[in-house]
Amino acid sequence: MAPCGIVALFLLALVTMTSAEPPACKIRITSRGLEMLKAETQRFVEEELGNMTMPDMQGKDGRFQYTIKEMKITELNLTGADLRFQPDFGLLFEVHNSSIALSFHRNILYWFFHDVGTINASAEGVNIHTALHLSRDELGRLKISNVTCDAAVAKMRAKFSGTLGRVYQFLATFLTTAMRFVLNQQICPSLNHASLVLINRLLDTIPVRSKVDDFVGIDYSLLSDPVVTSASLDMDFKGMYYNLLNENDTIVNYAVTPVIREYDRMVYLALSEYFFDSGFYGYYKAQVFQMLISHEKKTSEPWMQMPKDLEMLLRTTYFATIMMLNPALVEAPLSLEMKVTSSPRSTIKTSGASVSVNAIVIVMLHPPGKTPIQLSSMTMEGKLNAKVSMKGKRLAVHMDLRRFKIFSNQSALESLALIPLQGPLKTMLQLSVVPILNNRTKKGVQIPLPEGMDFIEEVVEYHNGFIVIGANLHFTKGLREVIEKSRNGVDNETIA
Repeated sequence: MAPCGIVALFLLALVTMTSAEPPACKIRITSRGLEMLKAETQRFVEEELGNMTMPDMQGKDGRFQYTIKEMKITELNLTGADLRFQPDFGLLFEVHNSSIALSFHRNILYWFFHDVGTINASAEGVNIHTALHLSRDELGRLKISNVTCDAAVAKMRAKFSGTLGRVYQFLATFLTTAMRFVLNQQICPSLNHASLVLINRLLDTIPVRSKVDDFVGIDYSLLSDPVVTSASLDMDFKGMYYNLLNENDTIVNYAVTPVIREYDRMVYLALSEYFFDSGFYGYYKAQVFQMLISHEKKTSEPWMQMPKDLEMLLRTTYFATIMMLNPALVEAPLSLEMKVTSSPRSTIKTSGASVSVNAIVIVMLHPPGKTPIQLSSMTMEGKLNAKVSMKGKRLAVHMDLRRFKIFSNQSALESLALIPLQGPLKTMLQLSVVPILNNRTKKGVQIPLPEGMDFIEEVVEYHNGFIVIGANLHFTKGLREVIEKSRNGVDNETIA
């Protein structure tokens, strides 16, 4: 019985491992990238603490009564700020030996003396330790799921102004103790709100499932919690396109899982062949890969004008066929219908990337006022070179025709007769059809980065089965601006 149990556990573990969905898209943010984020994070924390709401204070001790209100932070000096990765947890933001300047309005009654004025105080030896736990939520979005915060103020000094300022200096210890307690109590709630609400609002700008165009969308949902080491933050995304009319009609990912080994750049993006193949499949199912080449547009499918030299060559090639049908149809219009017969497939090697395409080309004769007549059906096999590039945070692909051949589906003899068509058809594809494809792909697709953050100085490396793009990061907007824009968008959607 025991051996059977061991076998069952082994099979269960094997099924679990094989059923795990492999990522088609990976992103690594390195310590260099985090270093660039540190200044922006420090600025954001300073803004949050500067806007911190402090409660009014009032109390009584014997003949001494006081009320302190309108407490404001006038200056922040976070000199010892640091942002780094905390392995197996997330991010760690620390502030050491910093200072905060504050001002308060006082109202003090001591015996028969009543006085009002301003208190200028300074908090010294401010230490803040904030750990942000990064995880995947139920929608596959990157989130800050928990915040651990500890803040302490080593000492507090106060200087009184006003008519009786010097008289109350002996009460400074009493008041600063209360101020220090209040300040300690307000720092962490402010940072918790900034992390769980505001920073998560920034992370909401990372696309998860979004529309690319009128035909396909893309799924960037996280497959697991991010992996955090002392040197990097690694995230595995699904990286799958889908047809907008049938989102469940997708292909299975059997591609090589991309691997990122480098740490020199601020950020790395790795994409497997499946990332591109799922896109081709989505467009194929949307019937985008078909075209009519004729004198006039008669259907809703993509269309282009028939080149005169190609038409002349077609008439020469099929002259005998037309004459056998009806000599009166020699001048009848001709058309080419091109349809991809299966989803194009990408191949990525160290030498570069290519796309293989199989299509059928049908030559049609159009007698005036009569049903079109099929003259021939040809199979076309093509291979295109694909060059991947990044601009901002949009991934684009540029293609050019590398190899092309056609052959007849009917006979070897007809295949020989089609040889003169090879050159003109290849030229037409290169000058007319491929630019149409590039016009669609040059718009690019957004990669899973927050708004306001772009790639710069990109370097594309080709590996067997995947590509890796190493880049540095550039802020086009501040954290505060992106968060406010995101909040306004949510508010507008709520109103609508």
